[in-house]
Amino acid sequence: MPDIRSFRPGLAGLLLGLAAIVMVAASAFGYRQGWWPVLRALALSEYAVYAAALGVGLSLLALVLRLGRRGGGAVLPLAGLIVGLPILMMGIGWEVATRTTPPINDISTDTEDPPVFWDTPTPTDYPAGNAELQRGAYPRVVPLDLPISAGDAFALAAELVRERGWEVLAEDAGEGRIEAVATSALYGFKDEIAIRVSETDAGARIDLRSRSRIGQIDRGANARRITAFLDDLAARARP
Repeated sequence: MPDIRSFRPGLAGLLLGLAAIVMVAASAFGYRQGWWPVLRALALSEYAVYAAALGVGLSLLALVLRLGRRGGGAVLPLAGLIVGLPILMMGIGWEVATRTTPPINDISTDTEDPPVFWDTPTPTDYPAGNAELQRGAYPRVVPLDLPISAGDAFALAAELVRERGWEVLAEDAGEGRIEAVATSALYGFKDEIAIRVSETDAGARIDLRSRSRIGQIDRGANARRITAFLDDLAARARP
């Protein structure tokens, strides 16, 4: 027979972990379907993290109670850890990012003359107050200079945009301008990207601007998108 002292917290931990997964899935699905606004969706996911944290705690307790005892009984708490830890780590990651990144959601490689959004639903200027915060938090967000022609750089940039699966709103080689939308996998959040390719004496310069449509913070997502894109573009442009 299973040890009742470890069985109960182990079962409770597993059920809480499963409930956390269901809550996150429901939060994302409901938001995508328009059943509730983003704040309610995020609140539901926050409750899911609390449930996962309690579930992980109970699963660990069940494992401790099994120490030194013969027989099985570790399956339930191990399963509870497997299903609960991903949700808990997601919540911890969000909280750490919230506390360690500036409260801005519009990032540009050029803060003095940023790329302009023309074809997005709500085009706005780059907030001047973001520049200092951005430079302090994201020193790698800078223009990319390539020793190739502007036309070749534009073609490579457009190719990368398509490979990433971004929705292209505008692509004008003559103006050196690309506008696109990136959609997050879980909630379907929309982030808008403007790419500007300009000719220089040494080749081409690429500037990117990435901003979130909703919310006031992005937890570093736009800066990561810019640096990842430019790193890939630089690698692809190498001879």
